[in-house]
Amino acid sequence: MTLDKAKKGSKVKIITINDNNIKPQAIRIGLYEGAIFTCSEKLPGGPVILQNRLQEIAIGRGLAQGIVVEGVK
Repeated sequence: MTLDKAKKGSKVKIITINDNNIKPQAIRIGLYEGAIFTCSEKLPGGPVILQNRLQEIAIGRGLAQGIVVEGVK
């Protein structure tokens, strides 16, 4: 599934980032393949908020549609 489909409160692992232009920038802010995050919030029609420890990252819906994730227990 893609990140924009993740449910609020679920843990997800990033499998791949499909946009090679965004990948280097994503790595700089801690979004890389294999990283595990909690989907802490999804704003209606807006960004997906990811949380890892004390860090929160807002990912726009367009970018979230290009990030493939899987659920983690």
